[in-house]
Amino acid sequence: MKIAMVAGEASGDLLGAGLIRAIRERVPGAVFEGVAGPEMIEAGCVRLEDAETLAVMGLIEPLREIPRLLRLRRSLIQRWRDSPPDVFVGIDAPDFNFGLEKKLRRSGIRTVHYVSPSIWAWRAGRINTVREAADRVLCILPFEKPIYDENGVDAVFIGHPKADTIPSFVDVESARQVLGLDEGQVVAVLPGSRDSEVSRLGPLFAAASARLARRDERLHFVTPAATPKLRAMIEAQLEQAGVAERFTITDGGSIDAMAAADVVLLASGTAALEAALLGKPTVAAYRVAALTALLVRLLGLLKLEYFTIPNLLTETPLVPEFIQEAATPEALAEAVAALLADPDRRQAITRRFNELRSTLALGADARAARAVLEVANQ
Repeated sequence: MKIAMVAGEASGDLLGAGLIRAIRERVPGAVFEGVAGPEMIEAGCVRLEDAETLAVMGLIEPLREIPRLLRLRRSLIQRWRDSPPDVFVGIDAPDFNFGLEKKLRRSGIRTVHYVSPSIWAWRAGRINTVREAADRVLCILPFEKPIYDENGVDAVFIGHPKADTIPSFVDVESARQVLGLDEGQVVAVLPGSRDSEVSRLGPLFAAASARLARRDERLHFVTPAATPKLRAMIEAQLEQAGVAERFTITDGGSIDAMAAADVVLLASGTAALEAALLGKPTVAAYRVAALTALLVRLLGLLKLEYFTIPNLLTETPLVPEFIQEAATPEALAEAVAALLADPDRRQAITRRFNELRSTLALGADARAARAVLEVANQ
């Protein structure tokens, strides 16, 4: 069996690796090739292009990458038309994968899209694109499948892979010992894993941290840097804010950083769900390019009351959220300080987050493998 795959950036690479391993448990001789990162390569995928090639975000930012991405898509279409796989799996990266899936499906190749686009948040009309592109959609959030069912799209809820891998119990003291943190409360600060995120949110988070540091001389901060380049950016931002000496910076290890924390300050995204699965009270912020934000508002694209996954899943503002101009150092510092000062509130939030885990930890890799193989064998 031959399976073609395209994963978008690091998060898709992890999902792809789990899927490859789960399929190989059922079909040991299966062959995989496509756009892959190091995790998928280690799991046995032949890389045709690196997954980070697709790591672009926003409405305006990807425009300069369009020619390169179109060339890549054309080459993949030609390759798989000439030597068809039994099934194609597009992992996230919807703006790239849907066009690819449409062309492959028209050529008679079965297609699966892994990770629903956020049609429940914005650009709801994309469900028509999904219907045309994918024989099946693998959903990782429980409220997504009913939307597809109502619109005649084959969809399977597989649970969330993060809920299967992030530990349900966290030994806070051990986590702090590993990081060399002394007594006192700890705030984990995660400004993002992309250059664009860190450039926009890093100075904001550094300024908020400086305000918190002035309030409590025993307060510690820990922040993970996904790459050496991001570490240098974060270090410069902390120096500029005058708070560098209060920070421990780690190489990667966002889960370890959050495990050691009393409260987490982060860029909204997957990290917000990770913090919730760790039971950590969280404050979230998000900023995009000004023109992107303007277009979202003018076109009425954003349709949500909340924008962090824990709040969406619980339909409750458990995570204080600050977006665009509402995300100020003063507002973030006040929100974090309020959580640090209220242990009862932190415990209540942790209990709600623990309840959330049970709805997501369903064995996603195995479920995804079964769903993909069903399509391949049709």
